[in-house]
Amino acid sequence: MKKLILAVLISISANSFAQLIQIGPQVSYNFTSPITNDFSSKSSGTGVGFAGFARVNLLMFYAQGEFGYTKSEFSIAQTETEKTDYELSGTDATLIAGFKVIPLGKLGNIRVFAGYNWKNYSNTKTSNTLNYVEIAKNNHSLLGGVGIDLWRLTLDYRYIAGITDLDPSSDQDLKTGTSSLSLGFKFL
Repeated sequence: MKKLILAVLISISANSFAQLIQIGPQVSYNFTSPITNDFSSKSSGTGVGFAGFARVNLLMFYAQGEFGYTKSEFSIAQTETEKTDYELSGTDATLIAGFKVIPLGKLGNIRVFAGYNWKNYSNTKTSNTLNYVEIAKNNHSLLGGVGIDLWRLTLDYRYIAGITDLDPSSDQDLKTGTSSLSLGFKFL
C-alpha cells in the first residue's frame, strides 16, 4: 500500500512540475527593417533564428528565457550608388515576462508579453560601394508581443525594437526593428 501511495504522489508531483517549468526548442522567421532618418532609401530583409527556451509558470503569469542563434539581413542607401547591404548573425538571448490573458483550458492559452533582447553579432558582413562600416557587436533591444499555446506548441509574434546604434563610428543613427514569428515545442 505504501508503494502505491508513493507512486501516486510521484505522479502528481511530476505533473505539477511539468506545468510549473517547461523547456523546448524554437525556430523563428525574422523580418528586419532598418530604423533611420538619415538615409534616403531603406530595404527590409529576412532571417532565421534557432533557440532553446525555458518557461516558469506561476498561475496566470510566466517568465521565459531563451538562448540561441539569429541571422538578419537588410540594406540602406544614401543615393542610388551609395548602397550598403548588411548581413548580421550571432548569439541571441531574450528574457520575457508575460501574462496569460485568455485561458483555453487544457488546450492552452493566449499570452501577452514584454522583455529584453541582447544580440552579440559574431559574424558581420557589409557590402557597400564606398567604405568599411564598423558594426557594434552588442545590440540591446526591447520587445513586446502576443503568443498562443496549443497543446505542446507555442506560436509567438514579437516586435523587437533596437536601442543600440549599429554604426557608432558614424554621425548617422542606425537601429533595427524586427518582426519575428516563432514556433516552439514544449518537451515538458
